[in-house]
Amino acid sequence: MAPKQLPNSGLFVGLKRGHVVTPKELAPRPSDRKGKTSKRVHFARSLIREVAGFAPYEKRITELLKVGKDKRALKVAKRKLGTHKRAKKKREEIERRCLVHFVR
Repeated sequence: MAPKQLPNSGLFVGLKRGHVVTPKELAPRPSDRKGKTSKRVHFARSLIREVAGFAPYEKRITELLKVGKDKRALKVAKRKLGTHKRAKKKREEIERRCLVHFVR
């Protein structure tokens, strides 16, 4: 990997040698949005969640989190979802939902 570029000074010798240039302002790339859900998709998913409710394994995870068995909840989620990363994300999502219900 190349060393970090220092700003040029206009001199033709030394560490900062080279022409002084202003960095080009680039428009945001469509790929920068990857992973961010739009308002429309967020609304549709929340509506579906409200109508359909939760899967049995999600209800079980909720109960485990209520009694403080975080590790067991993670294991249940991992067994159902397949990967550790997905399981952690699901557990965090359900924890956030539980916090909202406990606050009310």
